Amino acid sequence: MRKSRLVAIILVFAALAVTLTSCGGKSVQTTTAAQSTKTGQKKWSAAPPMTIDQNKEYTATIKTNYGDITVQLFPKDAPLAVNNFVFLARQGYFDGVKFHRVLKGFVIQSGDPTGTGAGDPGYSFADEKITRDYIGGTLAMANAGANTNGSQFFICLANLTGRLQKAYTIFGIVQTGMDVVLKIGDVAVKLANGELSSPTVDVHINTVVITEK
Repeated sequence: MRKSRLVAIILVFAALAVTLTSCGGKSVQTTTAAQSTKTGQKKWSAAPPMTIDQNKEYTATIKTNYGDITVQLFPKDAPLAVNNFVFLARQGYFDGVKFHRVLKGFVIQSGDPTGTGAGDPGYSFADEKITRDYIGGTLAMANAGANTNGSQFFICLANLTGRLQKAYTIFGIVQTGMDVVLKIGDVAVKLANGELSSPTVDVHINTVVITEK
């Protein structure tokens, strides 16, 4: 069954939404065996086992065709989301994946290998408590409602405190490369599915490199 996945940006006079679709409702179990779809996309039957150490520091270098973005991950704040991101990155899941939505002045979104907003890793996992604000450079999970996190994520282009509801797990913050984030956020977009957010140029992740120390 498919359902709409929303990342709603609440404005004073209007609301913009990032729409995604995915298969949801799966319980969080542990597995490392991947299956490939007909298009070669990797899928798992359940979320990955916990392999990160919450007492260690993790950074992710998101290498894009527009430059590198280095993100400090928050394993203590959001161990499930960080563990998931680290797992998928090490599996090469994000390699070649597009930034399929750019909401100018608000967020850039990626993590869907299909590039359509309908892709997911085959499983979902629970939300985690949000204690931070959605300031510029914040890395957070996109979802379709409570406890439907998968692989899609967004980075805030500006301070959205008070404008973006606290319904999306925050699991990192940009350390370096915010200029790259803003450059991606400034690409030309066209109307798609009723939303002016689909890039008219190729903007994608080459790979994501995880550093642990």
